[in-house]
Formats: sequence, C-alpha cells, structure tokens
Amino acid sequence: MIRKLLLAATLLACAPAALAQQVAITGGRIVTNTTQGVIENGTVVINNGRIVSVGTGAAPSGAMVVDAAGKWVTPGLFAAFSRVGLAEIPSEDPANDISAGASKFQAALHAADSFNPDDTAIDVSRIEGFTRAAIVGAPAGGLFGGYAAIVDFTGAFNSIDTREAFMLAELGEGGASTAGGSRAAAWHWLLTAIDDAKTYPRGFEDDGEGDILIRKEAVALKPVVEGRVPLMVEVHRATDILQLLTLRQREPRIKLIILGATEGWRVADQISAAKVPVIVNPLANLPDRFEILAATLENAGRLSAAGVTVAIADPGQASHNTRLIQQLAGNAVANGMPWEAAFKAITSVPASLYGRADLGVLRTGATADVVIWDGDPLELMSSPDAVYIDGVATPMESRQTKLRDRYMQVNEAKPQAYERQ
Repeated sequence: MIRKLLLAATLLACAPAALAQQVAITGGRIVTNTTQGVIENGTVVINNGRIVSVGTGAAPSGAMVVDAAGKWVTPGLFAAFSRVGLAEIPSEDPANDISAGASKFQAALHAADSFNPDDTAIDVSRIEGFTRAAIVGAPAGGLFGGYAAIVDFTGAFNSIDTREAFMLAELGEGGASTAGGSRAAAWHWLLTAIDDAKTYPRGFEDDGEGDILIRKEAVALKPVVEGRVPLMVEVHRATDILQLLTLRQREPRIKLIILGATEGWRVADQISAAKVPVIVNPLANLPDRFEILAATLENAGRLSAAGVTVAIADPGQASHNTRLIQQLAGNAVANGMPWEAAFKAITSVPASLYGRADLGVLRTGATADVVIWDGDPLELMSSPDAVYIDGVATPMESRQTKLRDRYMQVNEAKPQAYERQ
C-alpha cells in the first residue's frame, strides 16, 4: 500500500509537466492488444499524449522513468455501454437525465447534452482503471434512446470526445411495451421509422402526420440509416436476434451492434456469419423474464468461440457500477472465454466499434491511455497504481477514498458533528 501511494504521489507531482516531458514506464508486463502480444519486462514511452514506442528497449535519455517492475501495464479500460455522468441520484428526477419519457424527442436527444463531468461515479470508475466510456440515454417514449457520446474520465469540462458514437434502440420485451404492446408493433415501428428517415425530406408531411417520426426525429435518424453512425439495438431472445439480423439484408448500409444478446449463444453461428458485434453481460444467467429463459454464464465464451466480436458491459448497472465491468470480464474467463478476448472486450473492441482505433491498444501513435496495475487486471483483488489519460497522470482518489482517509485519522481532532454522540 505504501509503495502504491508513493507511486501515485510521484505521478501526480509530475502531472502538469506530463505533456512536456517524455515518460517511460519500465519493467512491467505490458499487454499491448496488438500483434506484439504481451511483452515481459517492457518499456512504454509516452510523449505529448501519444505512445511513442512499446518494446524492450531502455528509457530514452531525459525521460521521466516510472518503475513498473512486477506490475502489469495495459491500455485504459473502455466501457462499451455506460450511463455514468447522466444520473448522480437515479431515484431523484432533478438529478437523473437518463430518459425523457414525456418528450416528443427521442432519436434527436444527445447524451452529451446531459453529461455531468462532476458526477462522483467518474472518479470511482477512473481509479478502477477506466479511462473512457460510451454513454447513452434510455428509450422511454419510443424505441430510441438517442445518440451516445464517448467521454473520457478526467472529470474535465472538455471531456466529451465524440457526440454521436451510436444510436440506441430497443426491441424485445422493452420495445414491445413502448410501441403498442407487441413485438410485431415494435418491429413495424422500427422499419417505418427507418423508411421515414430514408425518404426525408422527399414526400415528408409538413406536420408529420402519417409518418412515425416528426421532422427533427427523421433528421436525427438519417445518419444512422445512411451508415454514418452505428445503430445499437437491445435484444435478448434468440428469435428476436434472428429477426434483427434480417435488417442486414433489408438495410445493408446500417451498421448494427447488438446489445444484450443473452440468448445469443443459441444463434452464435448466425451472428458470426452476419458479422454483427455484440455487447453482453457475462453474469446474466438468471431467467428473470421470458426473453432470457436460456441465459447461461457461458454465453460470452460461446459467442467468442463462434467468431463473434464480443464487448462486455452491463446495461442494467450502467450509471454507477461501470467500475465492475472488469469483474464481468474476469467471470467470462472463468466460464470459458479466453483471457485475451475478455480483456480486449473491455478495451480495444469497444474502441473499434465506435471508430477509435487509437484507443484500447499500446502501440506507436495510439492515444496514451495507460494503466499500471499491481496484478492481473481481471483478478478481483488487483487494482491500479496509476492511470494516465491522454498521457497525463490522473488523481487516484474519489469522494469515497477521501471519506475513508478522513475517518481513518482516529486521533485527529474533528468538528463535533463528526464525533460519536
């Protein structure tokens, strides 16, 4: 613990100069997520927010050396699906911007417009090794949840990287409930919305009557139907997944991502053949509703074995427990998913899904999001010693750690309000 605190203090002291001076992280077990694989006793050199080199060479002359001997050095973790920064207190409407059921706008909404970089969950996630996340609202008044944003976890006001990473939609049981009460209604609603966006503005009614979408919604959906922004659709039941895959033939320009896919293992070969990536929760194994009766802990491993591109996240715990995604990856490994595939599922795979090949990897030219761990990052008891975002060492503290430290000082005089009465 003392060594960890000293390392963190050293990094923070140097943080203001991090962009001006080269940093060489030496002696660690480097997980590159590239064809270089894992490099033992390697060196990662960072300068001006980018990776300069990754290999076994010595630190460059004049670089600030960070000794990572006996530690793991990896890319920063990337949450493929999150709602961190959108709900400080989910049970309080004024502090919850996840959904807008009373609004006539759904597809046109942008999570970036609600994002709060001061959300306490950001610091909590960062000190667990997360450097980026894709955040998005939830469908409420229709099938669409709006546009997702990619954000970094610096907590800075300028921490929004991308405003339109993907569009979220929901089918299955959830979509049926918002589209009139049945899956058939939800499917027809989605196809009609796609047609509205494709034909806009040609033949579009001035008042939107006769169309599913009003003008603003059609405009918002148009980049999706033209293939410029991916469409992420939450489905779980095997038959719902198969129906969604038919959209590939009807609308070949649309870039599909499947969210959930709890019964995906049953149709893994079809998903693989369609080349559609999935985001799954490896711990979804309880059949708590009819659409996931075939849930299994082996879902992620079976999908990966079938050649499906798999990312890992938990949509059900997306606002405050983004930090637990690495534990989901560890459980995926325990249930048949190769370690390398599971680690990429929380780093390079999410980054590539959203067009960010510069993230989730340690290679020359990549963005310098780097984490130094005291052990295997997928082991429950491992934790980060240091987290770099854009090459800058970040604070390794949160509101919770500050409270812990305050109350551990048992001999320090405190205001009366803190004393036990």
